[in-house]
Parts: sequence; C-alpha cells; structure tokens
Amino acid sequence: MDQRPIDPRDPVPERPARPLQGRTALVTGVSRRDGIGYAVARRLASYGASVFCHHYRPHDAEQPWGADDTGAVLEGVRAARTDPQARVGGAEADLAAPGAPHELFEAARAFLGHVDVLVCNHARSGGDADLAGVTEAMLDGHWAVDARSPLMLAQAFAAAHDGRPGGRVVFFTSGQGQGPMPGEIAYAAAKGALAAITLTVADELADRGITVNTVNPGPVQTGYLPEEVESALMHKLPMGRVGRPDDPARLIAWLATDESRWVTGQVFNSEGGFARWRDRP
Repeated sequence: MDQRPIDPRDPVPERPARPLQGRTALVTGVSRRDGIGYAVARRLASYGASVFCHHYRPHDAEQPWGADDTGAVLEGVRAARTDPQARVGGAEADLAAPGAPHELFEAARAFLGHVDVLVCNHARSGGDADLAGVTEAMLDGHWAVDARSPLMLAQAFAAAHDGRPGGRVVFFTSGQGQGPMPGEIAYAAAKGALAAITLTVADELADRGITVNTVNPGPVQTGYLPEEVESALMHKLPMGRVGRPDDPARLIAWLATDESRWVTGQVFNSEGGFARWRDRP
C-alpha cells in the first residue's frame, strides 16, 4: 500500500466516464418504468455496469398503479447502457418464498458470471394496519419480503464474493426513524429492521472488502401518491417538489462506485429536506 504523504501538488485523479464498466449488479424490484428500481438499474447501466433485474409482476398487478410490461422495462434498461459489451437480463421471483432469494442470486450469478453490487429495492405494499388491526399474518408477510429476503440476498452475495474490488450492498428503508407511519405497523417494523442491522452487517463484511449502506428515498412519486396528497406535502418540501425516482437512484449509483469506498454502515435519508414537523404557513 502507498503510504507516502499527500502532496497538494499531486494532480487530481480524473473521474472515469464509466465508473462501473466491467462490473455487475443485481437490482431487485425493477418492475415498473415509474419505479425507483428501474431508475437505479438505468443509472448503473449508464455507468457501464451489466445489470440483472428482478421483478414480481403479481404484486404490482394487485396494486392501484397496476403492473407494467416487463419486456419494455428491460428494454429501457438496455437503452441506458453506455458500454456496448454490458449485459442486461432479468427474472421473476416471489422473494417471500423460502429459498427464493438464494435462487434469484444464483440466477443473477449464472447470467452475469459474478455479482459486484447488490441493490435490494423490492418491498411489499399493502396488507397492513394500525396497531389495533395488525395481524400475525401481516407482520409475517412484511417481514418475509421487506427484511428477511434482503438479508438472505446479502448472505448469498457475501458467500459468493471473491474479494475483488467494488463489493457493494445497498438496502432500502422507509424513514420510519424520521417520523411516524400511521397504519403501517408491519411495513415500518420490517423496514426498520434493515436500518437497525446495517452497521452490524457492514462490520461483518468489511474484511471482505464489501461496503453495506441503507437508503431511505423519502417521498418519491412512483405513481402511488395521489395528486391531492402530493399537493398537501408541498409546504413540507423545501425544494418545492416530491422526489423523482432518479433522485435516490443517483445516490445509490454513487454508493456503487469506488468514490464511496470509505463509506459503510450508514443510513442515508435522501428526502430533499422533507420537514415532517412543519405546519402550513
């Protein structure tokens, strides 16, 4: 290792045009062109990475926003590539099923050859309640998708990682530590578990050259916010808008690059200054 003192006259290293060229990523929850997972996959592809995209269409089909054309989703990711040699593929998996996270990881590894970056963007929506109404089935369902499956994916990733530079894990949380989430006991509990475990997993994987960080994307319009709710939030958003999917995607893409190699065990709130406490003027 180069231990010489830093000389301020040293030239500043140039940033590569494709900082992830030659690297590979598995991104979960890449199911809709309005979604954060799609924006993340496109960002990574634009940085030069090969990307394997997970989706689970039946979940979206049950939601108010509906399912998207998964073929069109993959084509959109391919269109973002800047390295013509980079590959884009995908697979459907119900990550609540026992063993499914490991099976998905192995499918990604078979397609990509190896996996450098794991982004656990998927989540379960709906099927939740307040404390009075939450059931054991709701708690178990959200735990399986929102907490258990990301940890199992990280386990598979760590077991397969060969120590090459660039090992990255990114979990998602949902800001339950920043303010209450009424009516979402099961979801907030499961997502909170990922925020709570980040530092422990980061410590365990540090000696393998893997960084582990968690991102709370904040209020991002992915089709789930009705216009009246979005309008009601405006006075709490200093930048005058809710997030766009590419806002957290930029942070996650940076976390995947070598520029973030000294950052691990952190929970990032990418919320555009969301001031939950602010009353209307």
